[in-house]
Amino acid sequence: MNVLFPPPSFPVLRERFYPRARQTVPAAREFVRSVVRDWVPAARLDDVLVCVSELTTNAVRHGVPPGRGYRIRICRFPDGLLRIEVHDSGDGFALPPVPAPAGDADEESGRGLLIVDALADKWGVGERLPGKVVWCEFAAGVSGAG
Repeated sequence: MNVLFPPPSFPVLRERFYPRARQTVPAAREFVRSVVRDWVPAARLDDVLVCVSELTTNAVRHGVPPGRGYRIRICRFPDGLLRIEVHDSGDGFALPPVPAPAGDADEESGRGLLIVDALADKWGVGERLPGKVVWCEFAAGVSGAG
């Protein structure tokens, strides 16, 4: 995981705001699919979309207070690197922990960041006011997880 959040030196290609609601997770995933499907090899598109689902679910469940929302931002570096950011509007900045892989295999939650860590080439967290930005990156040509 990388905690540093460098200032954007690349164009923000698309972004969209969503209210705090579980039903927005599929909509956010479809938004990202519609933007990036031609940039990401088919073999990795599902990895990107799973990461979007995990990060947006975390934002809805843990990062966004009632009455607020979250933003998905899709960026692409000149070299083709794809970066997906989820900006939440919660109070304060807390680095989300990556749980240990051990645990109850029957649990239905608590593994989102482990999944992101396994699928994305890089991911990290940055501060914003209010809230935080959790991001994941996929290298140009997206050949495998890092």
